[in-house]
Amino acid sequence: MKKHLFLLFILFSGGLLFAQENLTYQKPSNEILELAEAPRAPSIRMDSQGENIVFMYRSNYKSIETLSETEMRLGGLRINPKTNINSRQTYFNNLKVRNGRNNTEAAVAGLPENGRYANFSWSPNQKMMAFTNTVSTGVELWLLDIASNSAKKLTDANLNANTGRPFSWLKDNSALLIKTLVKDRKSLIDTKTAVPTGPTISVSEAGKKAQNRTYQDLLKNKTDEHNFEQLALSELHKVDLNGNTSLWMKAAMYRSVSFSPDGNYVMVTTIEKPFSYLVPYRRFPSKTTIYDPNGGLIKTILEVPLIEDLPKGFMAVRKGKRNLSWRADKPATLFWVEALDEGDPEKEVTHRDEVFELAAPFNGNPKSLLKTIGRFGGIEWGNNTTAVAYDYWWNTRNTKAYLFNPSKTKKEPVIISDRNYQDRYNDPGNFVTKRNEYGRYTLDIIDDKAFLIGDGYSEAGKFPFVDEMNLKTTKTSRLYQSELTDKVEDISSALDMEKGEILVRIESKNEFPNYYIRNIKEKTDPTPLTQFENPFSSIQNVYKEVIKYTREDGLELSGTLYLPTNYEKGKKYPMIMWAYPEEFKDKSSAGQNTKSANEFTYPWYGSPIYWVTKGYVVLDDASFPIVGEGDKEPNDTFVKQLISNAKAAIDAVDNLGYIHRDKVAVGGHSYGAFMTANLLSHSNLFAAGIARSGAYNRTLTPFGFQSEERNYWEAPEIYYNMSPFMHANTMKTPLLLIHGEADNNSGTYPLQSERYFNALKGLGAPVRLVMLPKESHGYRAEESVLHMLWEQDQWLEKHLKN
Repeated sequence: MKKHLFLLFILFSGGLLFAQENLTYQKPSNEILELAEAPRAPSIRMDSQGENIVFMYRSNYKSIETLSETEMRLGGLRINPKTNINSRQTYFNNLKVRNGRNNTEAAVAGLPENGRYANFSWSPNQKMMAFTNTVSTGVELWLLDIASNSAKKLTDANLNANTGRPFSWLKDNSALLIKTLVKDRKSLIDTKTAVPTGPTISVSEAGKKAQNRTYQDLLKNKTDEHNFEQLALSELHKVDLNGNTSLWMKAAMYRSVSFSPDGNYVMVTTIEKPFSYLVPYRRFPSKTTIYDPNGGLIKTILEVPLIEDLPKGFMAVRKGKRNLSWRADKPATLFWVEALDEGDPEKEVTHRDEVFELAAPFNGNPKSLLKTIGRFGGIEWGNNTTAVAYDYWWNTRNTKAYLFNPSKTKKEPVIISDRNYQDRYNDPGNFVTKRNEYGRYTLDIIDDKAFLIGDGYSEAGKFPFVDEMNLKTTKTSRLYQSELTDKVEDISSALDMEKGEILVRIESKNEFPNYYIRNIKEKTDPTPLTQFENPFSSIQNVYKEVIKYTREDGLELSGTLYLPTNYEKGKKYPMIMWAYPEEFKDKSSAGQNTKSANEFTYPWYGSPIYWVTKGYVVLDDASFPIVGEGDKEPNDTFVKQLISNAKAAIDAVDNLGYIHRDKVAVGGHSYGAFMTANLLSHSNLFAAGIARSGAYNRTLTPFGFQSEERNYWEAPEIYYNMSPFMHANTMKTPLLLIHGEADNNSGTYPLQSERYFNALKGLGAPVRLVMLPKESHGYRAEESVLHMLWEQDQWLEKHLKN
């Protein structure tokens, strides 16, 4: 009890325990800086035939100045109220186009200077691409013409992108529906200076449970409600390709706009009141209505109330229609799913969900299509007689695929796959789809045969494949499987199954990933589409291998091992181990390896690979499975399994003769940070730790976290034992804590690191806390990332090398 009282004293008096350093942003050593500032290869958008490609270029990072622009956090959104777009939006700054597979990319004519491009969308005929450009006063709509390789502006900076992409293409390619700002929008209220008119009061009715995750950026008061409404309000306008606009629908809080495949109906979903202070805006009340192309009302199809009080469990859903969408293979047919267990996973039923459809003009009774044993997971539509539905059940990690006839609903669906979705070795792959007459993607069916593309993981490695499935017998035969052993091949998509053309990405440990067209019928060498160069020359020849080892209970583990660039045989080095725990319900799946030494060595901002240039051995992506078989939950033995995983990894590398066993650091981000703090609290395996953006007191996430479904009051000992904060008195190993001051990830609010630091400092532990201004759960500003790398480098040099 005295220990608990002391911890509480630290928690509430922690502000007295800080010892700040006045430090400006720093940069890491040149070896690390060279890798961190290497130019980024462009992203690509390709048409469905692989003929035309748009190359999209952007900077590695934002600037801290950009992150410091005005931001309002409302209803789970982060909005720049001056530009009316996500304040954390990723922007591209240059575009190039390649017309034809054999040509070279060329600069796009007509682009604005200092452009900030986002929200790219092909036109239905794939001859144009619409996108937004954000300027200092707002968001503009632009149009890229592929054939002429030129761009032009269609609207002024008056689009409203606060709730997502602010435009939708009309089916005939002649115009777009756009969300624009309301001309008479009321002024926003500054929450810091607003004078309250009364207290904020929340009410809970007896017996009505609302066990929600710890969401952030929620509405807090009437001022927030006012601001959210004004920022969500839009008018819908129609704009043609010459920039002429006309009002299509008056102001409302539009959440989504979706045209039917034939373009004759428009499904519009609006956000309604009352708002909530407990859940984000996607769980606010909503209304979905069908209109004709001119904005004429057809029918209100769905009204959803506020969703605050779902049943307990990850498989809980609301009652009524959900997942309302268009059938991709029909001109204008809606489909949706309804829970047969009232959304409560604890109810015993033979089937969890039922799928319905209703064709235009949306009158009469809906038609039942099928029932799923687990929770509905989606449908790949094919044609009148063929579709594939999916379900899943988190508690057992089970997923099923059903082959069914949408026209003969009395015919029992055929279960063509019934497996553990964490079992990567037996994954049958995903069905190949192609664009149909409506521009939607449906099953690619040729002579009663469908096709599957799979990753092809096995004990021998990764060898992706293409299978053919006979839809009458459901038997599969292999059409192609990669045989590359010195490189890694990924099958991105199928371009033309009749010709045998597929789009693949090929890479090696020192060859940057590039795209190729492979013909699986002609069996010729793949044709290159891109020629991206390796920008990381200083580490292109670093030694790399996937090592396999076992922990004390016999479970097979693995990790990707890198040796220092200056490695000398026989010499021992300090090691950095980086990991992220993952929960499993069976040892068989937990022991599978999906790593490859032939994957390109890519030092992204959060990677530990930088330190091979500084004389460290790196064990990256070390396996940290947490297994709970049968009635046992993985977290019942979380700490024990963490330590067992860590010891097995260190033993494996130590047995290879590469490391000083007493000079090993462990690190991780988010749940990996949580892992790191627990390892330092409960073992003596490490000389130092790095924990970024973690949660350390699970009582602050009382209604579940990560893959823990039980609440605190059902399993208080689990929450206590898994919380590093509760064991701060046992933590004596140097720990570097890093956290973004604006972290919006559920559960990992900055308070977690601040209070954990207070406890550790109050108990005399060697700890350093770095709070990165303006940063969220992942770090975006160049200044922040470079400083983070500097902090980590200084910490490792001090506690491992010295």
